[in-house]
Amino acid sequence: MIKKIWVILFCFICLNLYSLGLPTNEKLIFDIKYGKISAGTATFNTIVTTFEDQEVYRIFTTAQTNSFFDKVFKVRDNIESISTIDSLYSLRFTKNLNEGTYRQHRIHRNYLKEKYSVYLRFNHKENKFGDPVIIEIPSNTYDLLTAISKVRTINLEPGDVIPLNVTVDGKNYNALANILRKEKIKTILGEKECFVVEPSLEGDAIFRQTGVIHVWITDDDQRIPVLLQSKVIFGHFRAILAEVTTHP
Repeated sequence: MIKKIWVILFCFICLNLYSLGLPTNEKLIFDIKYGKISAGTATFNTIVTTFEDQEVYRIFTTAQTNSFFDKVFKVRDNIESISTIDSLYSLRFTKNLNEGTYRQHRIHRNYLKEKYSVYLRFNHKENKFGDPVIIEIPSNTYDLLTAISKVRTINLEPGDVIPLNVTVDGKNYNALANILRKEKIKTILGEKECFVVEPSLEGDAIFRQTGVIHVWITDDDQRIPVLLQSKVIFGHFRAILAEVTTHP
């Protein structure tokens, strides 16, 4: 269960694509806390680059536990998304997770016009990728990083329920972003009015057994995620924005 929580925290930190000007060279740094205990850090980076001769967003994230939490549950995660500039549709999505004794390396290469995805899953026992799996996808699919990022380009109001299609882990899901309410909270950017968003995936998805996830996103022209919280039966994790900087 802990490894699923880290994936959720890791992915839904990635909310800083906003409607009035997408960042092209930005790095967000978050402190991760388990209850009152400092557990580690996570970063979110977005740059514009090229992929197969087209201009794209490269969104990449890192997460790692600190030396203290390493003794309890060591995490070293990297997730990357390559997406279209105009729509944030997912072209390639890669997860490379190292969490305790758990290892995961999975890749989706999405062919949007042809409406299929090539899914590769690394077999760590055999030290090689398994045979590719072809799955059907819609031409407007997102991944875990770009789905919630897409919400930043939409005018939001409390009570809105935003449907999105997500392709991840060899399956295609219907996702929902529930805009619960507005709430004013203190942040490193000062006191900010924020939207409180609750993401979810329908069916047997990675949100199962992770508890309720809430994300606080500033209600301004930047739409920066300043807080994420995941409640579980044994406590809660929080990702708190600590620094906004430029990617080197």
